[in-house]
Amino acid sequence: MNYIDTHCHLDGEEFAEDRDAVVQRAREAGCSHIFLPAIDAASCKTVLDVCNQYPGYCYPMLGLHPEEVKADWRSQLLAISNLLLAITHHPSPITQHPIAIGEIGLDYYWSREFEQEQLEAFEEQVKWAVELQLPLMIHCRKAQNELVVILKRYAKDLPGGVFHCFTGNEQEARQLLEFDRFVLGIGGVLTFKKSHLPEVLPACVPLERIVLETDAPYMAPVPQRGQRNESAFIRHVITRLAEAYGVTEEVICQQTTSTVKRIFGI
Repeated sequence: MNYIDTHCHLDGEEFAEDRDAVVQRAREAGCSHIFLPAIDAASCKTVLDVCNQYPGYCYPMLGLHPEEVKADWRSQLLAISNLLLAITHHPSPITQHPIAIGEIGLDYYWSREFEQEQLEAFEEQVKWAVELQLPLMIHCRKAQNELVVILKRYAKDLPGGVFHCFTGNEQEARQLLEFDRFVLGIGGVLTFKKSHLPEVLPACVPLERIVLETDAPYMAPVPQRGQRNESAFIRHVITRLAEAYGVTEEVICQQTTSTVKRIFGI
């Protein structure tokens, strides 16, 4: 059984003491690749560092997370833009090329203090994706309508991407799937007792429109809920997805891996 974790913050301090062991457990569990999203300018560098430590296994995504859009957001965005351009225009044999722009998006869950700034930062990074023809790794909480408005402006030119950590209802799923080159990222929430995803997904989301993720160290699946999440734990998500769709775990792995390769070109 082989699968890909499309969203893991493996560069985080939570993994500083045992990162090698975490990667080894992931390999042993069947995880063939791990994608690392940046959240700000500083983490772009740590993401690249970790990916350079595990070449051909860990892959970088660079961007500014909506929760990091604060007073200094323009300088953050400029630093990330300069880094992206340096890597893409002057490839280095020791620095992996970013496979996506991310983690970017809109998040009004906690506050709307920087609502306008988030909108501007998100749209600017969507333009990067169009210019560089890189897929998007999109984070969205309590802002789907605003997100959709911006994406529609660029839909025909975007190469695709992932709506990360989807937890919504059928209506929300159908709205996102109207972007036909995008898919939904499904992780540990699927296994939670009160989750409605086991019913929502088979009702309206074709299996080929799903990819697997952890969002580690967050959102660990049952029975590891409450622990630090890691890529090896996706096996519980695979089991629950197979039950929901009435297929084998091998089918889940084969289809999601095929979808990842199609979107990210790895």
